Amino acid sequence: MTLRPSLDGEHFEVLVIGGGINGVAIARECARAGRRTLLVEQVDFAAGTTSRSTRIIHGGLRYLEQGDIAQVRESLRERQRLVRERPQLVRPLEFLLALDGKSRRSALAVRVGLWLYRRMGGAVRRASAPSEQATLERWLDAGQRFSVFSFEDAQCEFPELLVAEWLTEMIAAGGTARNHTQVLAVEVRQGRAVAARLRDCLSGKEARIEATWTINATGPWADQICQGSGILTRHPMVGGVRGSHIVLPKFAGAPEAAVYTEAVDGRPIFVVPWNDQILVGTTEVPDENDPARVRPSKDEIDYLWRSFQHLFPGVPIAEKDVRYTFAGVRPLPYSPKAQPLAISRRHYFHDHAEDGAQGMISVIGGKLTTAMSLARECARKIGVWVPEPTAVAMVSEDDVGAVLERATTEVAERGEISRDAAHAMVEWHGEKALAIAEMARGQTKLQVPLCRHTDHIVAEAVHASECESAVTLGDILLRRVPVALGACWSQECSREAARRIAVATGWDEKRTAEELELFEVECGSFLQRR
Repeated sequence: MTLRPSLDGEHFEVLVIGGGINGVAIARECARAGRRTLLVEQVDFAAGTTSRSTRIIHGGLRYLEQGDIAQVRESLRERQRLVRERPQLVRPLEFLLALDGKSRRSALAVRVGLWLYRRMGGAVRRASAPSEQATLERWLDAGQRFSVFSFEDAQCEFPELLVAEWLTEMIAAGGTARNHTQVLAVEVRQGRAVAARLRDCLSGKEARIEATWTINATGPWADQICQGSGILTRHPMVGGVRGSHIVLPKFAGAPEAAVYTEAVDGRPIFVVPWNDQILVGTTEVPDENDPARVRPSKDEIDYLWRSFQHLFPGVPIAEKDVRYTFAGVRPLPYSPKAQPLAISRRHYFHDHAEDGAQGMISVIGGKLTTAMSLARECARKIGVWVPEPTAVAMVSEDDVGAVLERATTEVAERGEISRDAAHAMVEWHGEKALAIAEMARGQTKLQVPLCRHTDHIVAEAVHASECESAVTLGDILLRRVPVALGACWSQECSREAARRIAVATGWDEKRTAEELELFEVECGSFLQRR
């Protein structure tokens, strides 16, 4: 395994525990503000709740219905910023709200709500032709009376890649990042959190570091960090709610728009085109078990399938065609008497000064869309000056396409690779694609695809290992170059990718076999294949 320099005895101004999208965003803001920052993650960056989301960047139409105008405004503002600043990763997506005749929501109320939603959020894409709505309605015309309304939001197909970008920027600003590093305990002395004991899970070595501020951004693990450190709160901070998804094959004639609809019990769910597949989710089930062992229940899978079938009764796929399922635990505020649907999705910061641990803050809640605004707010809370982001002009879909084409041509020429490989690289890695292409130039072993079904090449895996803190095969294939989430992936693909990466990185047979075994275990834990 990779040996990393010891951190023992080091002092940091800010220690961020938890490498999900919120933790990485906070560490990035602090490092960019010149604070000596350490980010630690027990598994890998974006390996927890972040990778188990519905992968949409939305303003929260449901929050509007609940009357949480402030949350909607913040979410819509942050959605616009992400679409502007990260157009290769966060893209506008048409959503179709489909309500059957039994819905308790009136058509008039829906139209008024959508009008307000558009006014608050502004346009994120050009007005679309009615073809997508007509496509959906053709599938719905099987004895069910549906009303269909169109609105705009956005999608981040791979939040893992967004986290990788922010992580790279954090490190470039002088921050230190360690994945596969467990926090054994936060040390409290004279009423103040002053240090933390760490274990490198790769080498088994322990270290003690000091920190002026400690940010507990571990999501559903937040209470565990406090309990393991002897920091007692009046009540649990997090009330875990499990959200499960099913992934289906894409069927001929499927809408290219996402569908927001009501499940068989009236709860809102999404049916989203994703990674050449269809993502259906999510559920909301209280779950106080170990978040690392979360699994969708049989009832949840059945519930999601029946809800999908209710919407698309004529689709030529069956429940046995479900490719895989996955689940994550949302770190919602502890609300023992509230129904999951009614719990606020707004984040808050728990200051542990009242618990005898001044200098430590736990982040509760948050979501993909608002990660950067949460990060700015958290940084300011500990005295780090963070300016509001400057306005960036909206990039039109035509402009994004033109930039993508020009970059594809340059990357293909620079790396001496096919246009398909260059296009795939630019879509996932943006500006970093040129550096990856330079690495691949003249190196046949880096120019080959990771497996026979993908255009993504071995150079991307090597870049992830050398420049993006990827250590294991899972870090690479599930999060930095997430080809293993694709429709084609199989155990043979895993073996093929492992062999090709081993040739390029110099892994010996023993290391390759160990990585492959660990990868299959991780995939089996994350993706419940049918």
